[in-house]
Amino acid sequence: MQRRQRGISAGLLLLFYEISRVGFQNVPPVTLGTLALNIILFLNPLGPLSEVCISVNESFYRKNWWRLLLSPFHHADDWHLYFNMVSMLWKGIMLERKLGSAWLAYIIAVFSVLIGVVYMVLEYALAELLDDPTYKMICAVGFSGVLFALKVLNNHYNPGRFSSVLGMQISNKYACWVELVAIHLISPG
Repeated sequence: MQRRQRGISAGLLLLFYEISRVGFQNVPPVTLGTLALNIILFLNPLGPLSEVCISVNESFYRKNWWRLLLSPFHHADDWHLYFNMVSMLWKGIMLERKLGSAWLAYIIAVFSVLIGVVYMVLEYALAELLDDPTYKMICAVGFSGVLFALKVLNNHYNPGRFSSVLGMQISNKYACWVELVAIHLISPG
């Protein structure tokens, strides 16, 4: 996993623009705190990506369990951070208003760890099913898994709603998949 550049960049500037467009005063505290934590760790990572990413080899076999806590809050580059945090901004505002700050904080904490566990189980299963041990070495960082879990929760609490993805109105139950494809096309890898 490559080390990304630090500092202010186009993705980070666009993220600050989006937050200011919504208005800092309109962003509930847990959502704003989650955004701030991700931005701070992007600007001042706790280590190189290769030391904070999660994989079966690094986290399970070598017992580096702290990676479960660090990997969701580190991002590969400014565009990875931008797309994840814009998604968090929208989902966080909706869910925090619906569930309250304490519940959203709890959900984010639980999802942050559980997503890493699910990732490792899936990578282990792929390695065993396909008889390919390289799956156990694939290392990941980012908040995307937590965001997809929040999207499912948001769809549960707001059924029948529509989201704007790249200017297209899409049913919430399909929006997370369209977001996934859009992010992959805009920022592959």
